Amino acid sequence: MFSLPLRDDALLRPLETWHATEFATHLDRAREHIRPWVGPGFVTEGVDGARGTLRRYAERQAADGARLYGLWLDGTLVGGVMFTEFDAAAGWCELGCWLEPAAEGRGLVTRACGVLLDWAFTDRGLHRAEWHCRADNERSAAVAERLGMTLEGVRRQFWRYGGERYDKQIWAVLAPEWRAHRR
Repeated sequence: MFSLPLRDDALLRPLETWHATEFATHLDRAREHIRPWVGPGFVTEGVDGARGTLRRYAERQAADGARLYGLWLDGTLVGGVMFTEFDAAAGWCELGCWLEPAAEGRGLVTRACGVLLDWAFTDRGLHRAEWHCRADNERSAAVAERLGMTLEGVRRQFWRYGGERYDKQIWAVLAPEWRAHRR
């Protein structure tokens, strides 16, 4: 298994089904914090729910689709990044992320997403990467900006949560833009 250092105390590595207990423990710390911002199927309860989420991503990765990576800070799983969509034939992907409160503000998501974008554009030859977030999620939009993405549009009242509807932003970066941004 690979493990990439993001900084001295932080690692990026695959989040797999055998991490179910650790993932469930992490979700216990993160659940209420991330619930408004991620899909309801991701915020599971217990080890069986965590295993189910990890299994769904493993199956999609086996089909060259979505992929899931964890962020470990000082040896503790504190969040992650993922390809929520990955379509090599069409040349595009969508990235996503989540963090528990203790890990915010350290640049982990931006660094980890940079690794994913480098791989998608360089190794896999994709042309476009997207980032979707609720319009009121300023932290998520800031990551998209730091990644050199452009806000392409807003899907009005698209995101449903807690009986309300929220606007959803669509950000994107193209491979040539990413290469120029990384220089």
